[in-house]
Amino acid sequence: MKINLFLSILYYITTEISPNCGKRLVVCLKNSKTNRRVWIVWISLSCAVVLAASTALAFYFLYLPKKYSQFVERYAAECGLDSDLVYAVIRCESGFDEDAMSRSGAIGLMQLRPETANYISRLAGKEHAPDLYDAESNIRTGVLYLVYLRQRFSTLSEILAAYNAGEGRVNAWLCDPRYSDNGETLTDIPFQETRQYVKRVKKFYNYYKFFYF
Repeated sequence: MKINLFLSILYYITTEISPNCGKRLVVCLKNSKTNRRVWIVWISLSCAVVLAASTALAFYFLYLPKKYSQFVERYAAECGLDSDLVYAVIRCESGFDEDAMSRSGAIGLMQLRPETANYISRLAGKEHAPDLYDAESNIRTGVLYLVYLRQRFSTLSEILAAYNAGEGRVNAWLCDPRYSDNGETLTDIPFQETRQYVKRVKKFYNYYKFFYF
């Protein structure tokens, strides 16, 4: 009874993959003199599939989380920004820890400094300073800051460099022939931390776009 049930399930699964695959496999299991070997191979393959699926789920939920999606998706859509970029920035800045604080005084999910956040909020017409420990307020302000930088720089590399090192530094680098050939794009980033930051955010941005297509 158990074997017949297993064969029925097996037949259904393999038939979904290929119309003739299920029939051939079940006949093989019923008639072959090497049933035990076939069973062992099939169980091994099943375990491998389960392990791969578990690993993929762990990768999704632990390595590439999409926490606070109600805020990220809403404010990214309102501002015409790719939500995957916002997730990538949060992933690199705070690891989705809304209570995070850096040594330089950056706060919350998107690691915003109070003076920067207040400036961006005033530009957006907000009367009160944002509460950077509040997830929604932090994400809204961080998205507005990315949009602000997008209006001032031509490519993602400069936007992310400015997010990390500051708008003033990036403008200075663009005026320096050692770091820019045309005054619009950077050929090199002199700060190693910022250089690595740009690479890391881009890496996670590509991961989010690929795995959450």
